Amino acid sequence: MLSIFKTFFWLGWISFGGPAAHIGYFRQTFVEKLKWLDDSEYAQIVALSQFLPGPGSSQVGFALGYKRGGLAGACAAFLGFTLPSVLLMLVLATASSHITDTSTFQSIVHGLKLLAVVVVADATWGMYKNFCQNKLTAGLCVATAIALLIAPGILTQMVVLIIAGLVGMAYLKSEAAEPSQPFKPSIAPLALFAVLLFGLPLFAHTLPMLGLFSDFFQAGSLVFGGGHVVLPLLQNILGDQLSQDAFLTGYAAAQAVPGPMFTFATFLGYELSDSPILGALVATIAVFLPGFLLLLGVLKNWQALASKPLVAGAMVGVNASVVGLLLAALYQPVFSSAVSAPIDVALIIAGFFLHKKLNLSILWMIGFFVISGLIIDLL
Repeated sequence: MLSIFKTFFWLGWISFGGPAAHIGYFRQTFVEKLKWLDDSEYAQIVALSQFLPGPGSSQVGFALGYKRGGLAGACAAFLGFTLPSVLLMLVLATASSHITDTSTFQSIVHGLKLLAVVVVADATWGMYKNFCQNKLTAGLCVATAIALLIAPGILTQMVVLIIAGLVGMAYLKSEAAEPSQPFKPSIAPLALFAVLLFGLPLFAHTLPMLGLFSDFFQAGSLVFGGGHVVLPLLQNILGDQLSQDAFLTGYAAAQAVPGPMFTFATFLGYELSDSPILGALVATIAVFLPGFLLLLGVLKNWQALASKPLVAGAMVGVNASVVGLLLAALYQPVFSSAVSAPIDVALIIAGFFLHKKLNLSILWMIGFFVISGLIIDLL
């Protein structure tokens, strides 16, 4: 458990760039370096996280911890990966107006966004080589990327994944495994999810903290598509409880720190509660909990379901489509939010050389891009 925690705790400090970049960091660490699982198993976990509401990259990390050490391992992975972001968000919540508006802070963030471009591009290329080895799978990848670039949104994402699964069932069954034991979902976490989702609002008015928990649990239950989608949901749920300036400051801070963007809830919970630290922790747990309960409901027997011929064929198609999702994310939001001048492209090219040819560790890569961001600010 300590080993799982330490690995994810380290990743929690360096995983800049949002969910797509996190998936790249996870693949680099757990598939390539530590070899906890292969690319096929990893892509299935990523695909599952795309179908469930909740924080996609955190669900991937939770599932990796579960695969390695059961429920305790999953909790260790979540705590390790989320704790750095929570601590940083608490610091920013107490001094937001003095830190996030400085040019130095913005320059460092800019450099780290360029690092995210390198990480996501490397993950996309690595997964493409593994899952797009024939014309059909390559076509699914390309079609997915085109669809999401033309019509970005969670509805498009769900539709293309479903279509890719149907194509895989029809034409890629030869790559499927033999049937195994029947799929049986875990009832307890799914039942707890339903009780909290539908029952908690009835009692939310009785205690301030219960109301806070209920608001953020509702938001976490409805978020498909990652951290950015939680912004309008929380805005609608919280209404006038928080000023627009404070809300947007918290959102900007969440994009600037490493780790999951869902720790936006940490900032909001701090601002909304008379007991700031307790409110921050309650909001954080509440917004993550729905996605993890749903994941626990299906993850234990996911391999049993995925090994059936039709489902395994569907997963071959979905795996190819997931590469397309990463490819689209490479442009929007990763590339488009990071690159604004030719020098940015030059630094990305230099980063690829350092990463792929000189095998520079991620710590040195972070240093290179932080210094680069500060230098750009001086030019």
